[in-house]
Amino acid sequence: MKKKVLNWAQRFNTFCFLDNHQYHIEPHTQECMLGAGIKRKINANGLNALDGLQKFIDERRSWLFGQLCYDLKTGNEQVSSIHADEVQFPDLFFFEPEIVIRLNENELIIDSEEPAEIFAEINSQGDERKSQLRSSPVVEGRIPKNEYLSIIRQLRRHILRGDCYEINFCQEFFAEKTIIDPGEVYKRLVSISPNPFSALYRVDDKWLICASPERFLKKQDSRILSQPIKGTSRREPGDLIQDELNREELLHSAKDRSENVMVVDLVRNDLARVCREGTVKVDELYGIYSFPQVHQMISTVSGELKKNVSFNEIIRATFPMGSMTGAPKKRVMELIERYEKTKRGIFSGCLGYISPDGDFDLNVVIRSIMFNALSGYLSFQVGSGITYYSDPEKEWQECILKAEAIRQTLS
Repeated sequence: MKKKVLNWAQRFNTFCFLDNHQYHIEPHTQECMLGAGIKRKINANGLNALDGLQKFIDERRSWLFGQLCYDLKTGNEQVSSIHADEVQFPDLFFFEPEIVIRLNENELIIDSEEPAEIFAEINSQGDERKSQLRSSPVVEGRIPKNEYLSIIRQLRRHILRGDCYEINFCQEFFAEKTIIDPGEVYKRLVSISPNPFSALYRVDDKWLICASPERFLKKQDSRILSQPIKGTSRREPGDLIQDELNREELLHSAKDRSENVMVVDLVRNDLARVCREGTVKVDELYGIYSFPQVHQMISTVSGELKKNVSFNEIIRATFPMGSMTGAPKKRVMELIERYEKTKRGIFSGCLGYISPDGDFDLNVVIRSIMFNALSGYLSFQVGSGITYYSDPEKEWQECILKAEAIRQTLS
């Protein structure tokens, strides 16, 4: 049924399909969700975008789906970007869908004016749909390896001078004048790398094909939590002994633990700005979670929100997420702008939903393909956390490992 829902959704110019792939990373509330069609929307850029979103939320209680781009930071941290953005998602886009579908193992819930008709349409879909014409993208790297290694050495000097403690540095891979079928590419990506915060998202000609393993923020009643990822090692599914050794090596890696705890401290400080005093806590530190391509080190930080705190206030306190910046946040964002070659756009932003009662769940947009169907520009970015102890060659290899599933998908 999930494939049928996905196939049916692609008739809409705007939709958001969120898929958990049966990972029950706690707290778990929704397995698969779709918001399709537009009753109303907000499309905003610049300094007042978040204020506009809060007014949009307050207009009426409803399901909302949408995204915040990393570069929304121009309204939070006053760090602007001069780099090119060829995919061109708006800084902020949320919409109230005409149709909301929630799907789990036992039921399909359709919120719309004509649920029976929609169910019949979905049920008439095949599990597979005829693929549109596609080309094999010729993927290029924005930063040559030698230049990448040189940048990492420069970032280590910044850390040694005390400019920052840790910085997430990303690089872009891209292809131009490409024709793909985003729905089929999504299916292939999640068959290779199914992850708990995956999504296929469309806003007119702009597509996000996402296989993210990371949650940014979840609000449930008065509780809010974040689950930053820092630390990666390769899976070896054909060699169970080596696979377990890789897992144990990650668990005990001094470099990865140092990187992880720095981000945990940053998240604790962010959440403390909107939570009741004394309630912010680390629920899990250095948790190791295994996905098809990689083992990941994930920590969980939570707190109890102050009364009447708004979505706007929560985002201003926490965005962009510490796992994709580093610490201290403003200084590392300045260094990111200085050394990266591409505007991040929706990459390392977030995507998700807000429920009618004000709860929400937002992912971190990583392990994702961004595609502009009008221009044919295809992009994916990968990065890693740089500390003084980072080995430039190993950081390069970590980026290649993270890009592996996407390269397999596009090959």
